[in-house]
Amino acid sequence: MADIKYYDVILKPVVTEKSMAGMGEKKYTFLVHTEANKTMIKEAVEKMFAGTKVKSVNTMNLDGKNKRRGAVTGKTSKTKKAIVQLTADSKDIEIFTGL
Repeated sequence: MADIKYYDVILKPVVTEKSMAGMGEKKYTFLVHTEANKTMIKEAVEKMFAGTKVKSVNTMNLDGKNKRRGAVTGKTSKTKKAIVQLTADSKDIEIFTGL
């Protein structure tokens, strides 16, 4: 396993209708490094966003999609998605405010 630092774990937030609906329950969705585990994700969220306390982390591995360009076929890269549930007394994550 590669040496992954906390700032390399979270790649970008996922902004969809379903993920925005979960923000009312303090659930935030991120694309994360494919080799990151739940404890790494929890540590990264608590370090990157001050005042947050993580209650639970759910992860899912997504396979690459089949793509075709002419006669050449291939796959896009695999991704990993994490849904982070914050505790009730935790601060909200600022990057999602105002969306």
